Amino acid sequence: MNNAPARREVLIRRILAGVAGCSLLFLTLIMLFLFMEGLPVFAVVSVSDFFSGMYWYPTAQPPEFGIFPLLVASCAVTLAASSLAVPLGIMTAVWLTEIAHPTLRRVCKPLIELLAALPSVVIGFFGMVVVAPLLQDLLDLDTGLNLFTAGLMLAFMSVPTICSVAEDALHAVPSSLRAASLALGATRWETTVRVVVPAAFSGIGTACMLGMSRSIGETMVVLMAAGGAGILPRSLFDPVRPIPSVIAAEMAEASFRGEHYHALFAIGIVLFLFTLAFNLVAQYISEKNRRVLR
Repeated sequence: MNNAPARREVLIRRILAGVAGCSLLFLTLIMLFLFMEGLPVFAVVSVSDFFSGMYWYPTAQPPEFGIFPLLVASCAVTLAASSLAVPLGIMTAVWLTEIAHPTLRRVCKPLIELLAALPSVVIGFFGMVVVAPLLQDLLDLDTGLNLFTAGLMLAFMSVPTICSVAEDALHAVPSSLRAASLALGATRWETTVRVVVPAAFSGIGTACMLGMSRSIGETMVVLMAAGGAGILPRSLFDPVRPIPSVIAAEMAEASFRGEHYHALFAIGIVLFLFTLAFNLVAQYISEKNRRVLR
């Protein structure tokens, strides 16, 4: 009887280890599948031409598989979304943590996090049907489906993620730091800006990385709101075609195991590596934050 709790604990540990192992196994299998299906395209096009090529015409004769405009479009849309979502998400987290009344916080926080549950296709549809025509009329644009509209909709999607993670980081700051700052004569605003936010900087950085990772990997919003033009953007109001929209739009048309098929998997590898890089940076920042708090 005395060994029952110990056996139960060992069993629970093994179950959790098995679940974690399954997650790693699935990720490994997905990665292997991506590389197996994507790497054959480099028998048709060189790596340098693939990344620096200016034209994506997979059905031409001969086909052209240049993804440079697609890479620039993905980076530009992510940068535009982050420039809007990062300040808004962090300021909202600071307001919820340091300023808002507890009753108001209990109401507002679930509503903000509820935005993360909105399907991306709904946000993309809203951008295409409402935001794009509005911007086109207000700014006298050729088309409202452009880089700015896509960035605006992606920012709308990223704010709940950034706000939630940043708020957790701000809550993790010991209350003794706030009390010490106030005892030394600092105002509440000075305490927030000069003590609380710097102490939570690593966690806030993690929130920003996760928000950017959400932006660069999003498919439906950029497919519906970015305009779909595979060109280098010269302004915020040019139509663009980010990588995820190319995969979503063309995979159904690509012949199985053909050159076009392998090229789409190759750009899927690029997107996977971008997302992996953002998550690794976020993990590094998060671990650094834990060491600082200890």
